[in-house]
Amino acid sequence: MNFHANEVITQLMLYITLPALILYSLHTTFSSDLLIDFAWLVAMSLYILAVSVFIAAWLRRKAALPMNQKNVYESLIVFGNQGFIGFAVIFIVMAEQGLIYLTLFNICYLVLIWTYGIYLFTKNEQSINWRMLVFNPGILSTFIGLAMLFLPFKWPQAIVATFESVGKMTIPLSMLLIGSLLADLRWYQFRQYSKNSYIWLAASFRLIFLPLFLLLFLLLHAPYPLIVIAVLTSAMPSATTTSVYAQKFGGDASFASFGVMLTTLLCLLTIPLLYGLLQWLHPYFY
Repeated sequence: MNFHANEVITQLMLYITLPALILYSLHTTFSSDLLIDFAWLVAMSLYILAVSVFIAAWLRRKAALPMNQKNVYESLIVFGNQGFIGFAVIFIVMAEQGLIYLTLFNICYLVLIWTYGIYLFTKNEQSINWRMLVFNPGILSTFIGLAMLFLPFKWPQAIVATFESVGKMTIPLSMLLIGSLLADLRWYQFRQYSKNSYIWLAASFRLIFLPLFLLLFLLLHAPYPLIVIAVLTSAMPSATTTSVYAQKFGGDASFASFGVMLTTLLCLLTIPLLYGLLQWLHPYFY
């Protein structure tokens, strides 16, 4: 598929199927156990985001890159594709129950990528568009879903069925988009950027080192399914949003696109390895 087809798929998921999937996944009965799980997920999310921001900022300062690549470099490390690919992976591993927890885990991430993510590319040159933050479809659907989760009434069954049928399109569409992104990788781009050690370092932190920081929660005896969700979600490839921000705010868009495609390709190996590591560690902590 060409670039325009990728754009259509991205917009379709961003504005229609992913919000529907979020609303469907949060259509559940509230309980004290869910509240405890929510607290664990928020704690893990805040922790790994803080670690990611700190490490990425330090690596950025040490990097001998031009300014229009430094912001891309930092964004590639901090922000993973926790929406599209994240939902697909967690659905495969943990089915629909996992989507509830993933949505809760992503709340802090969504706020960060629409604030700090833009700040990385604009710094103090432009003010953050708060309307973009508040009216982002991912954030809106998350908070509407959370409100319905805590309120005493639920969506009508016909609406829930619509959310389900539309939302589950996210999984095959995300797989289609991944394949298209990989197919768009050009040999001259691969030859040019594959020699850049910084892009490999960014991929290593995004896919391997940062998720391993969450193993601390094994020592704290957090619920094992929640740790699986947190680790795998934090191991997603770099977000396609990085390419969008680079294009919009004057970063090196081709450098960003290669980073996204490289991490997307490598995650086909690293995600199964991390999942296998979690399964191997499970008997030692539970």
